[in-house]
Amino acid sequence: MKNSSIPQCPVARGLQSVGDAWSILVLRDAHSGLTRFDQFRKSLGIVPTMLTKRLKALTEDGLLEKRLYSERPPREEYVLTEAGRDFLPVLMMIGAWAHRHCDGELARYVDVESGSEIEPIAIDAVTGAKLGTRPMRMSLQPGSEPGD
Repeated sequence: MKNSSIPQCPVARGLQSVGDAWSILVLRDAHSGLTRFDQFRKSLGIVPTMLTKRLKALTEDGLLEKRLYSERPPREEYVLTEAGRDFLPVLMMIGAWAHRHCDGELARYVDVESGSEIEPIAIDAVTGAKLGTRPMRMSLQPGSEPGD
């Protein structure tokens, strides 16, 4: 995917790593504790060749890493890396958006310790403002305009 309107667009670059539904759903399942090929295949109902491609891409892009869990026969599992763990808020925000804008009875995220429903919001860590409540623009450097 090419996006020449803003060459350094972080959204376009991020989508190069996780830009299809299968990859995002693999990450969702990895955050739920799945690690093995057959677990992902069963959960997603995905054909093995497609799952192999997605796991390979997520591993090459540094969101998952392979670990040997059996030497005889050799078997590997897929574990979230730091980059993969950092994707959890994105998953939560997609889910929150779906609750607000998509029809149907959707599952809810619940805090295991408190039992209360999780209501994710995105905020700017610098200002504390909820994203979407203040004007913003893209910039290559803080304070500059694109094309400066």
